[in-house]
Amino acid sequence: MSYHVFEVEGGHKLSGTVKPQGAKNEALQVICAVVLTEEEVVISNVPDIIDVVRLIDLLRGLGVEVVRESHDTYRFCAREVDLEYTKSDQYHQNASKIRGSVMLMGPLLARFGKAFLPQPGGDKIGRRRMDTHFLGFQKLGAEFRYDPVEKTYMLDARGLKGEEVLMEEISVTGTANMLMAASLTPGTTTIYNAACEPYIQQLTDMLTAMGAKIEGRGSNLLRITGVDKLSGTSHRVMPDMIEIGSFIGLAAMTASELTIEDAHPDKLGLIVPTFKKLGLEINTQGNSLHIPAQEEYEIGTFIDGSIMTIYDAPWPGFTPDLMSIVLVTAIQAKGSLLVHQKMFESRLFFVDKLIDMGARIILCDPHRATVIGLERKFPLRGIEMSSPDIRAGVALLIAALSAEGKSTIHNINQIDRGYERIDDRLRNLGASVKRIESQ
Repeated sequence: MSYHVFEVEGGHKLSGTVKPQGAKNEALQVICAVVLTEEEVVISNVPDIIDVVRLIDLLRGLGVEVVRESHDTYRFCAREVDLEYTKSDQYHQNASKIRGSVMLMGPLLARFGKAFLPQPGGDKIGRRRMDTHFLGFQKLGAEFRYDPVEKTYMLDARGLKGEEVLMEEISVTGTANMLMAASLTPGTTTIYNAACEPYIQQLTDMLTAMGAKIEGRGSNLLRITGVDKLSGTSHRVMPDMIEIGSFIGLAAMTASELTIEDAHPDKLGLIVPTFKKLGLEINTQGNSLHIPAQEEYEIGTFIDGSIMTIYDAPWPGFTPDLMSIVLVTAIQAKGSLLVHQKMFESRLFFVDKLIDMGARIILCDPHRATVIGLERKFPLRGIEMSSPDIRAGVALLIAALSAEGKSTIHNINQIDRGYERIDDRLRNLGASVKRIESQ
């Protein structure tokens, strides 16, 4: 059986301008939201990546009319939805491959009173509990059943009604599910401890344009007054913040000058300030970010001189999806950095590959790693490795592009799940990346 790998020749300086794709995490939410209405919904700036394609295929199987109007624009119409399809083997197989499929449950439950979903897949980055979703649905009046043999979730609602819901964890997908379900639920639903990521803000804007009544946008307290029906709308997906952060790290590690267009610096939260803590120069030019070539960059310290620590947290904290990029970027810096990955317990295990490449990293425990910068005195060396998840995969790709010699990266379907044509776009910047077939 053949599969594709990336063959990377490192050590090349990159240059040029790159434009981020549409945000993967938002796209998965707003595409699920089309099930809430029988009218047409047009969504643009949709990234052409595996997870999004799989979700759109799920909608087609459910009977949703899907027209691809251009490379990044789709027209959806969920006038007729076949709920029996959710019990089919094909639905079970396809829905279990992507974690984003869980966000179909809120729309299906609110509009049709029932939902069925196999245990969703996604990255292998530790336990990602589903409790938050189902406890919220139960609070609105849904009955929940789990089949441990088939690993399937079932929800049934004779009649949902608005309630006060205290989310036991700040879950982006859980908040999205509750928002969508509450939009068509009679009465007023209050969501405390809601996620307030830009993706949720974008979903809120889309639902409001469809006729939903939502108060508290951008906060962790949302109040939704249910309406009888939602209408169609047009919506544009925001630029992918994680891809923007990845390109910042790429510029630093390869000592390259890059311009990131359409970056919306005002909507990036702590991303730019966090990379600046590593000593990076990042300049805002209108709606773009310019990263000059830097042969040297030095990690800062805290005011008392103690080692810099970067940790992830729910928005407006620093996103966990960029922790692997921060870690890799620190490899060639001057100084030391403690990376504390609080939210997922398996995301740092990829550092063994970086250590094999010559990085000075101490894995303290599943959540913490200390990076001792090489200051470009010693280049990383190319090796053969495998991508464990989307974000670690791109971090390893960045390391390989900065290394001496050739690297081979297996399991690149993980990278393709979240980054559109990443090899083509890197080649346009001067990188030597080949997608080759391997046995």
